[in-house]
Amino acid sequence: MADFIGLVAAFLTTLSFLPQTLMVLRSGETAGISLTMYAMFTLGVAAWLIYGVLQASMPIMLANGVTLLLAAIILALKVRAILKTGARALPVPLQAS
Repeated sequence: MADFIGLVAAFLTTLSFLPQTLMVLRSGETAGISLTMYAMFTLGVAAWLIYGVLQASMPIMLANGVTLLLAAIILALKVRAILKTGARALPVPLQAS
């Protein structure tokens, strides 16, 4: 029963990344996406995948394997957009006038 609940949770949370990935793939627009957030998130998901492998937990491995793929696609497109436009990866801090 615990694995079933884990699989349902994994399916729902992983599926939530699909619309963002499809939107970025269709539009090519990544300006509203934080490079820092997606880099940290992708590394975190990779760590969860490793944890799932070490624990031999199918729900953790499946969820994080698919989520890693989707997040890596978005991250790669974000990095490509930054390199292509020469845009700054981090926002310029506001200065007091």
